[in-house]
Amino acid sequence: QVQLVESGGGLVQAGGSLSLSCVVSGRPIDDYVMGWFRQAPGKEREFVVAIKRSGDSTFYANSVKGRFTASRDNAKNTVWLQMNSLKPEDTAVYYCAADRNLFTSSSMANEAQYDYWGQGTQVTVSS
Repeated sequence: QVQLVESGGGLVQAGGSLSLSCVVSGRPIDDYVMGWFRQAPGKEREFVVAIKRSGDSTFYANSVKGRFTASRDNAKNTVWLQMNSLKPEDTAVYYCAADRNLFTSSSMANEAQYDYWGQGTQVTVSS
């Protein structure tokens, strides 16, 4: 059983920064693609970033590119999301997700393709 626990959310002013973490237990994450998604009130959950197995390749949603940075440490079974220059429109519940059977960018950006999810952490950006 793979379990994901996010932390690090909170309230921050526009232009500020937050760092989210996602600790995985149950299995080593070496063979898992890790993704971050978010869901704003009244909206569908959307892709933020995916980080491939070795951590040397990531791809981002255009809305966060240049502001957010994802990383992972397989030895620690942990992934992070560093969020800078935050905007009010970044307000959402942020979810960490994992899956072993993703090999294309399109699948990595598709929430339906992920088997394992955390409970989410709230990020609120005030204007």
